[in-house]
Amino acid sequence: MFKKILIANRGEIACRVIKTARKLGIATVAVYSDADRDAMHVRLADEAVHIGPSPSSQSYIVIDKILEAIRKTGADAVHPGYGFLSENAAFAEALEKEGVAFIGPPVKAIEAMGDKITSKKIAAKAGVSTVPGHMGLIEDADEAARIASSIGFPVMIKASAGGGGKGMRIAWNEREAREGFQSSKNEAKSSFGDDRIFIEKFVTEPRHIEIQVLGDKHGNTLYLGERECSIQRRNQKVIEEAPSPFLDETTRRAMGEQAVALARAVGYHSAGTVEFIVDGERNFYFLEMNTRLQVEHPVTELVTGLDLVEQMIRVAAGEKLAFGQGDVKLEGWAIESRLYAEDPYRNFLPSIGRLTRYRPPAEGRQDDGTVIRNDTGVFEGGEISMYYDPMIAKLCTWGPDRAASVAAMAEALDAFEVEGIGHNLPFLSAVMQQDRFREGRLTTAYIAEEFADGFHGVVPDEASAMKLAAIAVTINQALQERASRVSGTIGNPRRVVGHEWMVNLAEREFQATADLSADGGCIRFADGPAISVASDWLPGRTLATFELDNRPINVKVDLAGTGLRLRWRGIDVVARVRSPRVAELARLMPKKPPPDTSKMLLCPMPGVVTSIAVKAGDAVEAGQSLAVVEAMKMENILRAEKRATVKRVAIAAGASLAVDELIMEFE
Repeated sequence: MFKKILIANRGEIACRVIKTARKLGIATVAVYSDADRDAMHVRLADEAVHIGPSPSSQSYIVIDKILEAIRKTGADAVHPGYGFLSENAAFAEALEKEGVAFIGPPVKAIEAMGDKITSKKIAAKAGVSTVPGHMGLIEDADEAARIASSIGFPVMIKASAGGGGKGMRIAWNEREAREGFQSSKNEAKSSFGDDRIFIEKFVTEPRHIEIQVLGDKHGNTLYLGERECSIQRRNQKVIEEAPSPFLDETTRRAMGEQAVALARAVGYHSAGTVEFIVDGERNFYFLEMNTRLQVEHPVTELVTGLDLVEQMIRVAAGEKLAFGQGDVKLEGWAIESRLYAEDPYRNFLPSIGRLTRYRPPAEGRQDDGTVIRNDTGVFEGGEISMYYDPMIAKLCTWGPDRAASVAAMAEALDAFEVEGIGHNLPFLSAVMQQDRFREGRLTTAYIAEEFADGFHGVVPDEASAMKLAAIAVTINQALQERASRVSGTIGNPRRVVGHEWMVNLAEREFQATADLSADGGCIRFADGPAISVASDWLPGRTLATFELDNRPINVKVDLAGTGLRLRWRGIDVVARVRSPRVAELARLMPKKPPPDTSKMLLCPMPGVVTSIAVKAGDAVEAGQSLAVVEAMKMENILRAEKRATVKRVAIAAGASLAVDELIMEFE
């Protein structure tokens, strides 16, 4: 077994590898850039080596710097995690020459499967069904448009060396094919140093289902079931689960056997994933093979009981697999929600900054038998950098069946506190409540279809609004009682706290009477039921458990001026609790209109403006490209919302902008 493993990665996956290495008694080495000097993986590792400036192109993907760190620390093995150098054949080959074990597949397998064009040819030869497309390289945007037209729209434009949703675009016409080709090419070059592009048919109404494979160096290869990864945004997975709610045992076996056949065709060992597109009739087509550990590997671990990182280490050390295909059993159901530093209220644009509060739910087995797991690489007070992937954490739940796992995830999201940056937690909570998700009716177009106009928060129904109103009254009553006991006020009168309240939230108004004591009590609504309430909430507590009619719910609580901000199940509302007389007067107050920004193009995210496509005096049409902003290695094209004339351009290409900084004005 190895004595010291260097982890050529960062963030949560580096922390994940360290966890297993510790379990096996293996020392670990972290590498870090300037931006990651105080990162969690640096703190957890036994040793840490600085490898360069913040951009990954100058640190994490520079092979020579990793090799230098290996020589400096005497590491005898390297785990690459995912992304960065994990599927770089040159890196694996360099380690081999250095006499250092690569905890991953052989070089030839990486080369064969890392190139999507070559991999599809090998897959077809191995008897794996493939998607129709153009397997040759494409030189320019005009050729891309011609090829796309010949295949038939819609098409998927993809980077040959791509992964993680980068370098991928869907085109529905020739114009989008041209634009998508150039953006994919730029992203591929920036992220992977390889700008080769190919095009294939985009299967409509598809599910994205992948098979986890595992092989050793002694010819044993098997599959560990599937993962459903259909809920994606911009080809980036958001929610995954194992097993799939769609597959039957026959299809599962067929997909697994084809995945194993492909792995054997390239002499594969270690953990790997074969991804398929599956249509509504359970026809499946090979998409790609990821020759590394997947981001979503925890759900497979939760349903199989295997530690995939441990298996990778043991295989790399030359051990045989200690089990066969017949020993693999899928028990229960697991779901993973990727918590990203992306603001769903701004079309999921990246958000950077400091985590002023980071409190995940308690991990481990819960009282109801479900399990919570949280893989992360951040901590409270840490910073989300603009240089890397926006992932904050991977929250996972396990239950005996899918319904239990979904319910556990909803509760865990309610109990997860993240402040200081924009993040997609309310969006994840909203998905957990949707009937379509709970019924398992998933496709890769799920987000586009269910949130066609973007995410604007969950609007509470009458029952939910009344629950939150009861909580608001309970909190308000506690605050009022506390204020009445403050000594030293003028004349020191004993203030009498009323029990009649008007509650305004989510454009609703409730008339309520509070009958409460320190142990709880009852909130009676004039036009509704009485709700019994009990709570452990104290002033200053930002997360509290309330029992409404003896059913617990976790609600995030913040003071918002004279109101109370309440967040629960994707709902984010400000409740204002007033006495009847004050409420009557408040109705007479004028409302201040928001500022008019209709004639401005504002930067929707922190990032770098890589290009400006227009100049002052230009007439633009709706949908026309105006500027490109790059953030977290993704290019974002800003388009005109309507026909207009450019009045002035406020910045130049290369400028670094904050959220809502002015880019240009229109007449």
